[in-house]
Amino acid sequence: MAADHVRAVLAALVMLSVCEASGLGPAAQGEASEEAAWVEPWDGSVFQPPSPLGAVGVSCQPGAPRPEQEETADLPVLLWWSPGLFPHFPGDSERIECPRGACVASRDRRMRADLRTRALLFYGTDFRASEAPLPRLAHQSWALLHEESPLNNFLLSHGPGIRLFNLTATFSRHSDYPLPLQWLPGAAYLRHPAPPLHERAEWRRYGYAPVLYLQSHCDVPADRDRYVRELMRYIRVDSYGKCLQNKQLPTARLQDTSTATTEDPELLAFLSRYKFHLALENAICNDYMTEKLWRPMHLGAVPVYRGSPSVRDWMPNNHSIILIDDFDSPQKLAEFIDFLDKNDEEYMKYLAYKQPGGITNQFLLDSLKQREWGVNDPLLPNYLNGFECFVCDHELARLDAEKVHAASFGDIPVPEPHIAQSSHMDCPVPTPGYGKVTEIPENDSWKEMWLQDYWQGLYQGEALTAMIHNNETQQSKFWDYLHEIFMKRNQNL
Repeated sequence: MAADHVRAVLAALVMLSVCEASGLGPAAQGEASEEAAWVEPWDGSVFQPPSPLGAVGVSCQPGAPRPEQEETADLPVLLWWSPGLFPHFPGDSERIECPRGACVASRDRRMRADLRTRALLFYGTDFRASEAPLPRLAHQSWALLHEESPLNNFLLSHGPGIRLFNLTATFSRHSDYPLPLQWLPGAAYLRHPAPPLHERAEWRRYGYAPVLYLQSHCDVPADRDRYVRELMRYIRVDSYGKCLQNKQLPTARLQDTSTATTEDPELLAFLSRYKFHLALENAICNDYMTEKLWRPMHLGAVPVYRGSPSVRDWMPNNHSIILIDDFDSPQKLAEFIDFLDKNDEEYMKYLAYKQPGGITNQFLLDSLKQREWGVNDPLLPNYLNGFECFVCDHELARLDAEKVHAASFGDIPVPEPHIAQSSHMDCPVPTPGYGKVTEIPENDSWKEMWLQDYWQGLYQGEALTAMIHNNETQQSKFWDYLHEIFMKRNQNL
C-alpha cells in the first residue's frame, strides 16, 4: 500500500499547480454549513488510497511573488529527505509562505550541510536506519510524516525510533500535527442514506450472507484472518479478495485489488448489499482508523470492528459500531450479529447517526471543523503542505528564540529541543487475532514475520540512537553494533 500511496502522490503532483488556483480558503468556506460544504463532490476518488495532496496547493498565496522574483537567501530551508513526496513541481526548491513567515522547501540533498537548512523532513515508510543521514547536525530538526500503520515501519513504534524525531505528523491525536481523521471526508459523508432494508432482504434471497469480508492483504500484524476464520464457524461470511476467499466479486474489474481501496461506484453499490462488514485494521494502534471503518458507515452497513482501542472517541454516537473485543469469543459475536440481523428495530439503532441530529459526538464534530486540511477535497489544502508549514513555523520560532538568547548574552536560555514521544505512534506488541501466542506453532507465518519485525524495529532504534549519541558516522560500525545487540537480545529471550 505504501508504494501505491507514493505513486498516488506523484500522479497528483504532476497535475497540480503549487499555488492555489481557486482563491478559496478555509475562511471563505466557513460561511457555508458543514453539510453544504460536503455534498459528495467527488468522482469516486475519496479513497485511492487518500493522497495527502488535494486538488490545489498552498505553497504560495494568490498573487505572491515566485521564488525567482524575491530574495530567498536568508530564509530557513526545509529539506525533504524523502524526495518522492516533494510537493512542489517542477523545480527542486520552492519558497513557501506560512502563518509565521516564509521558508524555502527543497529536495536537493546537497543542501543538507548548509547552515540555512534547519529541518529534514522524512516520510516514515521510506525511513531506514541504515540510510539515516549521519552525523546528525546539531542545528537541524528532524520531522516525520507517517500516516501509515507500523506494518510499514516497526522502527517508529518503539521509543528509541520515534524519539529520533523532533516533530511528527501521524494518525495519533497526540502527534504534533495530528492526522487521525485522514480517511473521513466530513460529517455529511457519514449521513449518506443507507439502502432500505427490504432491498437488502431481497439480495439475501439470492444467497448472500449477512456479513461481508473484503481483504486481499493477508498475514498482517493484527492477524485478522485468524479471527475471521474462527468466526466463520458460527455465521455465514461472504469473503472476497485474496484472504479466506469463498466468493468472487461479480466482475474482473472489481476483482482488481487496487479497486477495493477506491470509492468505485460499482464496487460501493455491491458492498452496500450487506448489513454487516467485518472491518479489521492491519495493525492495532490508538487513533489508527482507515476506510475499513468509515466506508461501511458511509454505505449504511454496521462495521464489526477491531482496530484502534480509542475508536469510541471518534464515533458519531455511542451506538454505531460493533466492537469485536466486547465479546468473549467469536461464537458470542456471531450470536449477537444473528440477533441484530433478525430484529430490524434493533439493527436500525446502529444507523441512527444518519438521521438529523444523529451525530451527537461533539468531539468528532469539533475535530472535523478545526482541522485545516481536507480529504481529497478540491476546496481545501492538503496535509502534506500543512505539515510543511507547521515545520516552517516551528523553525522560525526556534530561530527567534536563538536570537533572543544571543542578545541576552546567555541570560535567557535557548528552549530545550522538542522531542517526539511514544504516544505519537501508540502501537503495542502485535498479538494473535485469536487464541494465545503459546498456542500458535513456531513455524506460523504470523509469528515468524511480525513478531520478528517488531523486535527488529526496536533493535534498529536502539542502535541508531547509540550511533547518534556517539557521533559515529561509519555504516559498518553501525551494523556491527546492531548485530551485537541483536545477538544479546536473542540470548535473553
